[in-house]
Amino acid sequence: MKNGIRHRREELGLSQAVLGQAVGVSRQTINAIETGRYLPSLPLAFGLARYFGEPIEKLFTPDKGELE
Repeated sequence: MKNGIRHRREELGLSQAVLGQAVGVSRQTINAIETGRYLPSLPLAFGLARYFGEPIEKLFTPDKGELE
């Protein structure tokens, strides 16, 4: 799963810690999501999308072959 969390966070000038606090997780969790080591739960993914004001499918996209 690819995501645009880092890109959106950096566009807004936010640190991982500030974003994590805003959505109720640790800085380490945000880092793990951004680097693809952790797939967020559905509630967290929706929370991130809501925070950025984006549709969830704009922030998270499946890797090629994941939908097949």
